[in-house]
Amino acid sequence: MLSPSLAQEIAGDTSAVIGFNVLITDAQGIVIGSGDSSRVGTFHEASVQVIRTQEAATHDASQAQLLRGVRPGMTLPLIAGGQAVGTVGITGTPTQVRRFGLLVKRQTEILLRESVMLRSRLLAERAGEKLLADIATYDPEVVEGEFLVFRAAELGFDLRLRRVAVAFEVTVPVAGAPRQAAPRLALVRSELLRTVGEVFADPQDIVATTAPGWIGVLHRIPAGSSTASLAADCRRVTDVIAAQDGLAARAGIGEPAASVGGLHDSYQDACDALRLGTRLASGSPVHLITDLRVHQVLTSVSQSARNRLLDLTTADLRAQPDWPALRDTVTAWCESGFNLVRASEALHVHRNTVVYRMNKIEQITGRPLREHRTTMALYLACLADQLGGTADSDSDSAAPRHRRERRTTPVKRPGDPGGRPSAG
Repeated sequence: MLSPSLAQEIAGDTSAVIGFNVLITDAQGIVIGSGDSSRVGTFHEASVQVIRTQEAATHDASQAQLLRGVRPGMTLPLIAGGQAVGTVGITGTPTQVRRFGLLVKRQTEILLRESVMLRSRLLAERAGEKLLADIATYDPEVVEGEFLVFRAAELGFDLRLRRVAVAFEVTVPVAGAPRQAAPRLALVRSELLRTVGEVFADPQDIVATTAPGWIGVLHRIPAGSSTASLAADCRRVTDVIAAQDGLAARAGIGEPAASVGGLHDSYQDACDALRLGTRLASGSPVHLITDLRVHQVLTSVSQSARNRLLDLTTADLRAQPDWPALRDTVTAWCESGFNLVRASEALHVHRNTVVYRMNKIEQITGRPLREHRTTMALYLACLADQLGGTADSDSDSAAPRHRRERRTTPVKRPGDPGGRPSAG
């Protein structure tokens, strides 16, 4: 429990402060730290009795001569969890060192507890990272969902509870960021985790880093909770991170789920929402996949297919100098339920302006916007233009590669010596 490196650090620093040599032993009486490095690795016989009785002992010069590896001074037990895990000794005449004994003992025990807590927290973080990564890459052809449910239960998480995935991306929006971002984000990793954990503080919330600058959350949905409240929590996180010098943050929110497969899909949806929301240059730092389903479907087809749709549907419109305004008008018209008033409110323009733009679009395309099939094709083309010209849905994203890969090679299963092809 008490590592030699920590023991040596404590013993060296304490010896320098009090002016007397301090040594620390393990539970077997072996010196693992000392201001006098020549004593490290030796046996300190007095510690055996102190560990057994959990009572401090002093030894003058004559008593110390009768014990192996012992010098005049005081030896005190180090207690952790009600058990003696080692001792701390101070070399000197008992009358000189007695006044330091309790102080050194308590300080060493405090540092020991902090070390154990830090190690425990780090182990918990690593376990959370592994669990989230396994859910993000979950493939029922490779591992059974019940196995992950069991593993999560060992960590205190019930994956059968209703949850929703959230993905946070933190960036350094400064000149030279590509070279500087990763080292800086690595330095503030613990602080970022703490910031997210303070908002998503439910004991069942799984919070873990998935890559430098990326934090995933599997948030348990409380009874009566709404999507609006979750979005507000995400905005709280992004606001706190944005308040830190030179950092920016965005969040993507998936759909609720209560199974391993559902959580996998929810996490992928959260990453897609974050990626697509960023590409659409939305003013909000929080993006919901429910608002971006059509965009998600569009990015699942090839770039060449999107380009053909864009060229064949909007070529004449894109030649107009006010194409961005015309494109936004089509988008607002469709997303407002083909309602003129709501479309003008969404665009923050007078309704007559919307009417003018719609008439212009109809004149150029030769088709009425109230013909919904034509309008939907034009709407999809406008969305394709907003999404830009990336070749595939993931190529422009720094998101961790947690996509499930399709397998075309044979997969061997128990009782199937030759294996057989699987699409995964």
